[in-house]
Amino acid sequence: MQLPSFIDPEFVFYGIVFLAVVLLLEGGFMWYRDNYGNKRRVSKRMALIESGASSEEMITALRRQTTDVSKSLLPSLIRYLDSRMNQAGVRMSAQRMLSWMGTVTLLIGFLFPLIGGISGQITSAGGVLLIVLFAGGIGIALPILYLNYIAASRLKKIEAQFPIALDVLVRGLRAGYPVSGALELVVNEMPDPLASELGLVLAEMNYGSPLRDALEGFASRVQTPDINMFVVSVAIQTETGGSLAEILDSLTRVIRDRAAMVLKVRALASEGKMTGALLTAMPIITFVGVFTSQPSFYLDVVGDPWFMPGVLGVLFLYVLGVVIMRRLISIKV
Repeated sequence: MQLPSFIDPEFVFYGIVFLAVVLLLEGGFMWYRDNYGNKRRVSKRMALIESGASSEEMITALRRQTTDVSKSLLPSLIRYLDSRMNQAGVRMSAQRMLSWMGTVTLLIGFLFPLIGGISGQITSAGGVLLIVLFAGGIGIALPILYLNYIAASRLKKIEAQFPIALDVLVRGLRAGYPVSGALELVVNEMPDPLASELGLVLAEMNYGSPLRDALEGFASRVQTPDINMFVVSVAIQTETGGSLAEILDSLTRVIRDRAAMVLKVRALASEGKMTGALLTAMPIITFVGVFTSQPSFYLDVVGDPWFMPGVLGVLFLYVLGVVIMRRLISIKV
């Protein structure tokens, strides 16, 4: 069969290839969803219960490694990493994370000049500064940016799941369950990441920890206003008495109203936040990409007397800009 003269056979061929690739990708996605999607929605605690794990084993599996800040050389950085890794659900300790970041930075700083064939050009202070910035950008800055992204995404999921979890908890309490039984009902019904966090609370309670201490640990790991209000409400109820179901029901309405306001604020500030994120990440990504593909772009001018003052000035302005942007887009609700 001969095609009409106005139809390009090459165009038809590429169109068929494009449709075949799209169908292949869609088929692969549907296969993955049918085979692994349901498994990903099951919480870690439910998988541990199915395997017959004890309360102590569940605490060990769900609780991430912590770092003693008093014994660290960089307590502020360790404290920041520990907080963000808790929010991101990363089980590695902050000390080990920092060690890995330092090791990768040193390896890149030593190996990249040799592999890239530019070791002979690293003879001045400007060249050494470029290697330090390049290695630090890959080994330190990019992992921290990625960790912040994972932590923010996980916190959004927890905030979206928390009002539903409170509804289940209130219904369990009104049905006559004790607090531990109602919490177990929530853990069984909710998906991750909230199910694993509350599963750790339940495992600590089963292991002998008081409800207040277990919830305070939960609040310190997640650090969101909604969960802080929940922990304070439960703590006040345990000291003064009253109907916990009624207190949590009122708290649920407050959290839902606050969530609606937060969504409005996020919608109004989304452009500024996206601009801030791009302006924070793009200079680092651009510098790493250009220096990796064409190091001579920078190394040809390292001997200029204005190079070092220019680099230090750009670094100062970059840090100042990041601080100002974070203050501008940080809106408390």
